[in-house]
Amino acid sequence: MKIAVCVKQVPDSWAEKKMVGGVLDRAGVDAVLNDLDEYAIEEALRIVEPLNEGKETPEHTITLISMGPDRASEAIRKGLSMGADSGILIADAALAGSDAIATSKVLSDVVAAGGFDLVFCGTESTDARMSVVPAMLAERLGWAQLTFAGSVKVDAANSAVEIARMTESGVETMSASFPCVVSVIEKINEPRYPSFKGIMAAKKKVIETKSLADVGISNSEVGATGAWSAVADAQARPPRDKGIKIEDSGDGGSKLAEYLAEKRLV
Repeated sequence: MKIAVCVKQVPDSWAEKKMVGGVLDRAGVDAVLNDLDEYAIEEALRIVEPLNEGKETPEHTITLISMGPDRASEAIRKGLSMGADSGILIADAALAGSDAIATSKVLSDVVAAGGFDLVFCGTESTDARMSVVPAMLAERLGWAQLTFAGSVKVDAANSAVEIARMTESGVETMSASFPCVVSVIEKINEPRYPSFKGIMAAKKKVIETKSLADVGISNSEVGATGAWSAVADAQARPPRDKGIKIEDSGDGGSKLAEYLAEKRLV
């Protein structure tokens, strides 16, 4: 069984973000592996580790796939230090400014060429919060999609996968045969911290870098020129109001009640 996990390098959640020329400034901030992708990596590891136990050569492998600049290899390396086997980075200057549609095109072509049985994804990236790439991948590949999984069971012998997902009406159980795209929520597990042994081992693991030409995609299909959407305008978040300070001179409770009533909170 071959599992691919799609990962993304994103600006650190604590970094001050800004838009430059209609796109998010990524070069000027610290970049990290997307938090929500760590849950997908962890779930894939929990599936393959028991199956590979006691075997000198792993029969079941995990490949991390990412699209981004050269430094996105740092995010892949983080996933490798958790225990994934290898990585593929699609890096090309023409990719700058690509939207979700172009991203799904690039990732799906790489997945299709890799002969994978399952694709795992986090629910969304913390820089865009769109949660559409897993569904787009499934559509482009023509595979079943099992999204927002809170638990995953894989039957490798019968090439089948089953998930449980939370909905407004309760818990739904869904299943599909390989190949399949699965996205997981952050409550599914607790991602492991890379050990020193894992960090050292990751340095020797292979990250294959591909250009658009290697993937077989033309420059016109990606980047800002190929995007179906664009940011027309962006403004910085306004500063928070200082708020109202109420001094209690024996009537603090009354003043608070008057304020709440004025704001129609009571």
